Amino acid sequence: MTGLELVTTDGIFALDGGEWEVTNNIWIVGDDHEVVVFDAAHDHAAIVAAVHDRRVRAIVLTHGHNDHINAAVPLRDALDAPIWLHDADRMLWDVVWPGDSPDRSIEPGTAFDVAGHHLRVLHTPGHSPGCCCFHDADAGFVLSGDTLFCGGPGATGRSYSDEPTIMRSIRDTLLALPDDTVVHTGHGESTTIGAERAGVLARAAELSVG
Repeated sequence: MTGLELVTTDGIFALDGGEWEVTNNIWIVGDDHEVVVFDAAHDHAAIVAAVHDRRVRAIVLTHGHNDHINAAVPLRDALDAPIWLHDADRMLWDVVWPGDSPDRSIEPGTAFDVAGHHLRVLHTPGHSPGCCCFHDADAGFVLSGDTLFCGGPGATGRSYSDEPTIMRSIRDTLLALPDDTVVHTGHGESTTIGAERAGVLARAAELSVG
């Protein structure tokens, strides 16, 4: 067993008055007994079905955009697991769940440990202020949320996002990982650090990112 499973769900990403149809990747890390769920998109029932009867140690949100958190509260209710979100994205959470709160704050430099997997938190702001990635050095992958995709950085140009900031995050934090590190993204296909390195560096140079 690889210890990494993918669930996909479909729904709407909404921000700044716009709406877009999206397919989200939800990643489940663990074994036959316990798991951590990364992101809670659109359809909590699909995630519950994938978990089966395993213990869920945490529901970890890579960032606060609605399409990554809009199933979080019903998922917590179904699985009896705490929701983790970086405090810098609380304003995005409050749009979706104004009467509720995450259970715990993701702190850079800490880690999630489950079933022999050690996932270190990497704070990578830019797509949103509280974006985080999660690196499993032993397994050779990083869960990048919407910070880095197959083909380049996550989107900027909307509220609370900034292109130089995301380029700096990717260049200084994600490109510090080995080239063969597999990047499992929040949408679309997986990639590797090596495959994205040249494009990221070229764009950072165009922007004169310091």
